[in-house]
Amino acid sequence: MQVRGSYKLSQVKTIVNGIVIGVLAGSAVSMFRWSIGHMTDLMRYLYINSIHHLSFLLTTIVINIAIGLLVGWFLKQQPDIKGSGIPQVEGQLLGEVDYGWWAILWRKFVGGILAIGSGLYLGREGPSIQLGSTLGQGVAHFTKQVGFDRQVLISSGAAAGLSAAFNAPIASTLFVLEEIYHNFSTNIWIVSLTSAVTSDMVATYVFGLKPVLYMRSTPLPLKYFLWVVILGIVLGVLGRLYQMVILRMGKWYRHTHIPWYFNGIIPLLLVIPMGAFFPHLLGGGSDIILRLSSANYPTLILCLYFIIRFVFSMLSYGSGLPGGIFLPILCLGGLIGAIVGSIAVNLGLMNPLYFSSFIIMGMAGYFAAISKAPFTAILLITEMVGTLTHLLGLAVVSLIAYGVLDLLNGKPVYYSMLQQLLKVQTKMNLGRTAEIMETVYAGSQMDGKMVRQIKWPMGSLLTKIQRNGVEIVPAGGTLIRWGDTLFINVSTKNQHAITQQIIALTTET
Repeated sequence: MQVRGSYKLSQVKTIVNGIVIGVLAGSAVSMFRWSIGHMTDLMRYLYINSIHHLSFLLTTIVINIAIGLLVGWFLKQQPDIKGSGIPQVEGQLLGEVDYGWWAILWRKFVGGILAIGSGLYLGREGPSIQLGSTLGQGVAHFTKQVGFDRQVLISSGAAAGLSAAFNAPIASTLFVLEEIYHNFSTNIWIVSLTSAVTSDMVATYVFGLKPVLYMRSTPLPLKYFLWVVILGIVLGVLGRLYQMVILRMGKWYRHTHIPWYFNGIIPLLLVIPMGAFFPHLLGGGSDIILRLSSANYPTLILCLYFIIRFVFSMLSYGSGLPGGIFLPILCLGGLIGAIVGSIAVNLGLMNPLYFSSFIIMGMAGYFAAISKAPFTAILLITEMVGTLTHLLGLAVVSLIAYGVLDLLNGKPVYYSMLQQLLKVQTKMNLGRTAEIMETVYAGSQMDGKMVRQIKWPMGSLLTKIQRNGVEIVPAGGTLIRWGDTLFINVSTKNQHAITQQIIALTTET
């Protein structure tokens, strides 16, 4: 039996929610970005002067230890502010993780400013995503929306947060669909795009229209695409190395035998000499990315910068301080692209005019490999650099890097981090259920079958089917078609395992 509800009214409500969340997330993340930028400038000034004045050195040490203790106290109170926050958001949308929105919001905001603003090699984008998602959760709380509607608001907040962090609304929407939800549901993308565009408008008002990583560049001719293939292979191999190291940093930090929530003191002390001797390498990496195309660094210096950024990015993120890996990954990819491009130029095999193209392709390929989200990588770099002329190169290098990492058995890094997170989480109450939403793909096991013909996982119950804007109450004889969106209640006891079984049934075989 089909039920025609107030679907259009529901869509209007969804869009209004997206606008509200976009304004809130855009305002919060813009303040977050502004505060980090000003604090980083202050800390850079202290680091540079610490090698000339003992008073500056002592002041810097005291400040950084105080930051480590304060943020450590926040972490002890609310462990879910740890790291980028993206695995926590994914876990929340899967129903495996849950937390109070206000307790996370203000601690992530203050802790992120202190940790990232100190100059550690951390990005603002992960915390921005969690800040946006908690604001979406807050809106759901005040409007008394639960279940799938609550999930939609949380995911739209995540898109809004990333959009404000990078001024990239299209890529931010795609990131939610490709990396977090792994499908392209109409319900999700409408509200996510609305919130992302609204959030971007707020951030643009504050920071201006200039793209975050704008650089002058010339599209690479096809005759040089052999170097794109080489770059893609290198990015895939080094991307797998990145994954292997970053996922082991927690184990290595445990050897310090200090409480995990105070691990941040270690990189906060180590960053002082780094800031004194390499001040332009501080932070997430946008400064060094913008310098690469015009600074004419020798190849050996580029290799040295890559090693420094790689090692200290691991130390920074592995400590558990609030901060992301998104921008640091782009920085490392840009350095790899610059190294390969520099080698090609030095060998006389490529015109120096196209050097910047390798920096841009390196960023996209490295992120595509590590996150296994090539569509997001292509669009993200396109929006951040502010040009469409590199689309072919971005697509080729992203696909090659993705394929190489796949051959090396790499998994999406945020998914792997979520698995680590779930191992230390207490299991949910046995009797509770959560609503999940999955889209049926053409050629999947469910496509073309009746509800009663499907072997549903134990602990799951199909409650509703949405098809072309029409809601269907399912019965045993209801035929499931590709493109259908299924609303399923699942037991929270084994929610992750049940969800994975349902995903296997709804995706292509």
